[in-house]
Amino acid sequence: MPKSPEQKDGSENQTPKSNFIDSFFTHFSTTKPKMKRTVRPFFILLLLLVFIATLTSRAILRKGILSIELEARVFTRDPPSLNATLLHHAAVEIGEEKTRREIQQLLDGNFASQARHRTFVSWRRFIHHDGGDKTYPATLRSPLFYRYWIDFRRVLHDWARKRRFQPGIMAELTRSVKVPIDRYNKAVNVDSGDLKKYSSCAVVGNSGILLNRNYGALIDAHEFVIRLNNARVDNYESKVGKKTSISFVNSNILHLCARRSGCFCHPYGANVPIVMYICQAVHFLDYTVCNASHKSPLLVTDPRFDVLCSRVVKYYSLKRFVEETGKGLEQWGSAHDGALFHYSSGMQAVMLALGVCEKVSLFGFGKSAAAKHHYHTNQKAELHLHDYEAEYAFYRDLMEGDKPIPFVSEKFKIPPVVMYR
Repeated sequence: MPKSPEQKDGSENQTPKSNFIDSFFTHFSTTKPKMKRTVRPFFILLLLLVFIATLTSRAILRKGILSIELEARVFTRDPPSLNATLLHHAAVEIGEEKTRREIQQLLDGNFASQARHRTFVSWRRFIHHDGGDKTYPATLRSPLFYRYWIDFRRVLHDWARKRRFQPGIMAELTRSVKVPIDRYNKAVNVDSGDLKKYSSCAVVGNSGILLNRNYGALIDAHEFVIRLNNARVDNYESKVGKKTSISFVNSNILHLCARRSGCFCHPYGANVPIVMYICQAVHFLDYTVCNASHKSPLLVTDPRFDVLCSRVVKYYSLKRFVEETGKGLEQWGSAHDGALFHYSSGMQAVMLALGVCEKVSLFGFGKSAAAKHHYHTNQKAELHLHDYEAEYAFYRDLMEGDKPIPFVSEKFKIPPVVMYR
């Protein structure tokens, strides 16, 4: 039997591996032989165009996704990161063990290493009770003396127990500092649970550069004004203003005040609250006595807040030491009296303002070769236990507003900060 043209072309010997397109056109040409030469080029061209279109679409899509990724990287750029090594070293408190021993000695009634308060018996000479026009010393056997002693041990024990690192402490400052002050000032809604912050705060430092400007009216225009370490305002009103919302001091200031009759420590008036941080645990003796006769609030900063401030300043000090000297971190302690190194009163006052204020303005922070260290004294030398340059670097980061602050919780929103020079 004669074979068909298709059989002569070898179609009967085709295997499953045959090209799909050839099979398709072979079938098509079998059914419609007259269109074989005209249709096959058309379909090849059509498939080629589909193939090119597919490649082009994929390229465009890929390019679009890449551009979106690049755009996202630009607008979600990560903030500058903190140095992990510096964070680790800043978290180490060189004098921690010594501080614990001193606290325990005080709780046990042993004042042998505490300078003026050398014994429990000698302490009674510095405790006085206001009684009208006369001041009566509290004798060793008096109930008043033992009441002070019990109060002293209680506040010291509570302070020592809470003395640890807690990054979220900034969010608690409104409740621990602002609420007691507002309650004393009989502010509206103080007990309603409303923890609204002050709209604007001025932190007035004591630098001599304040004498170069007349910022008095601008300072007084703030809702809340913080002054440091009982700096004078009399005869300096045009330079530093006269309004004072709180007096922020270190416990050394209160230690001196406690030696005066009635524990007087009110240069801005008896109704101005005092916020104090503890430099030495033994100063709780002075706090206990003064707090008994203090009319306005006498608040001690939360020790967790103290630890946070200490770490922040030490981080900036370590960073500056390495960058400027090129020396190793292990040499920082000898250069800054590591066990005695401490933040300044101004630095912690600024941190306090960050926690209780919507906007913060800084006055009298900085120095000049032609200016005195303090505007109200003749002091020119700086205390070696502070690293003011490191604190200035901290203030600059606050003002720039786009840099992370070491040890401060990321959940805490730092308010806008402006410095007037």
